[in-house]
Amino acid sequence: MAAVRAMARPLLKFQRYLRRRPLRLLFLLLLYLTAGGCLLFIQAGFAGGAVGSGRTGVGGNSDGQNLRSTGMVVRDTRGNLRRFAPPWLIPALQTPSGRARGGNTTSIRSRALKGRNRKDFEGRVQYVGCYIDDTQKRALRGAAFLDYRKMTVFRCQDNCAERGYVYAGLEFGAECYCGHRIQGWNASDGDCNMTCKGDMSIICGGPNRLSIYRLELSRETSMHYGSAVFKGCFRKPDNETHALPISIAMQNMTVEKCVDLCTEKERPLAVLGGQRCLCGVPTPHFSLHEHEDEQLCQQRCPGDELQTCGNNVYFLVYQTQVQDTRCLDRQFLLTGPRRLIALASFPGAGNTWARHLIELATGFYTGSYYFDGSLYNKGFKGEQDDWRSGRTICIKTHESGRKEIEAFHSSILLIRNPYRALMAEFNRKYGGHVGFASQTHWTGKEWPEFVQNYAPWWASHTLDWLRFGRKVHVVHFEELKRNLFSQLRDMVLALGVQASEERLLCAEGQRDGNFKRSSLRKLEHDPYTPSMRATIDDLIRTVDGALRKRGLSGVPQEYRPR
Repeated sequence: MAAVRAMARPLLKFQRYLRRRPLRLLFLLLLYLTAGGCLLFIQAGFAGGAVGSGRTGVGGNSDGQNLRSTGMVVRDTRGNLRRFAPPWLIPALQTPSGRARGGNTTSIRSRALKGRNRKDFEGRVQYVGCYIDDTQKRALRGAAFLDYRKMTVFRCQDNCAERGYVYAGLEFGAECYCGHRIQGWNASDGDCNMTCKGDMSIICGGPNRLSIYRLELSRETSMHYGSAVFKGCFRKPDNETHALPISIAMQNMTVEKCVDLCTEKERPLAVLGGQRCLCGVPTPHFSLHEHEDEQLCQQRCPGDELQTCGNNVYFLVYQTQVQDTRCLDRQFLLTGPRRLIALASFPGAGNTWARHLIELATGFYTGSYYFDGSLYNKGFKGEQDDWRSGRTICIKTHESGRKEIEAFHSSILLIRNPYRALMAEFNRKYGGHVGFASQTHWTGKEWPEFVQNYAPWWASHTLDWLRFGRKVHVVHFEELKRNLFSQLRDMVLALGVQASEERLLCAEGQRDGNFKRSSLRKLEHDPYTPSMRATIDDLIRTVDGALRKRGLSGVPQEYRPR
């Protein structure tokens, strides 16, 4: 009994403490919660302060991940931005001259080079050096991205490349800045001494110091100016007022000013004609199909001598981030008896992209022989329908058996260069719809086994559809990319639909969709061995012969064996 009383005595004392001092306990509890909340607020406050000092953009990383409030934030850097180093850290990192202490310069340099070399093969980039960044006048003045948890060199490079910027710079371990030219002074490599938040083995600049990389962009990616896509040089339309209803003159015209204006006016086209900025949408009056020599548009911008703004006769055209709403509406077909049309392809041949284009051009959902939840969540609502329901305009399928092929009344057969298709499907298999297989997968046993099993299927898939399919309309992925308008128009006609020209132009302007891998990341080596190439080249010859036997043009020239 005495033992029980001894055990109960501390409990009674604690209960009396709670009765006597409830406010003190509540205060301690609030203090604890406030401390945790302050940490979150600090992280979000950096991002919030940055957004407040400039225009807020909408962005994300290249693999489509949504941005969280305490994660990556996109902003415009043309305003005055605050420095995100804590006040107690800056004096410790700086010398009296204002330059960050280098510490072990050799070690820092080697880690910067380590990051550079690894990215050279992944993104075909070149490390430029460490540069001073002035918060009042940025060294890189394009878009900016902040991620205080997962920033890496590649994430920064990829985000800048996807928006067409030539340079990507990392600062303070978590900040990414993009630009078309460097407008700052060189600094010592030792000044860039902070590791990346997402990869502690690589340097990501320092306080007010940028680790800058130059991006060797593909032709498709390089046709951007920040968030706007460069469309080319075009002759002034005959009926300018009807084709481009918004026209405003500016004394210090620049590309950015015109793009910003047309974005604010919610128009997808920003057109520069000297000191004038015109906004509109692609129409039959201004279809953007008849390109002119870009030298005809080489008149310097009044507000920036390094940019060109066209003239009164030849216009420079950019596509803004504003969506053309004329082709966004989609619906299911009326239920009832309907001829089933297949959209058939080998995996990795661009079936999802073709579905995106067809839905824009026709206004009807496409279906699938399978069900992919990620595609459904991205807006392919026909994904959940039974493929025989008759409610979708066509049905995606990778099947190649005679029974499966003969279930369709007609088909669109999409064919892609097997070298590209195999790599695309391998990336999807090990990295998801827009991800990438790891280097381990490429160099391990998975890749040779994949080629051995899948390469013959690439050929047999096409041969079986040509043999057993009824009313087969062949589309080459490469030709669809080159001549999208005419190829898509023929596809729509093969589906038995009359699409308007304006809807086709709208689809052409929104060709990318939500499933597109970054064009920046590349392999460091050719994954195909000589024996693999010999096998695949034989398969290409077989498919080429089968197409020609059907009176078709054969495979495109770029992947025909020589």
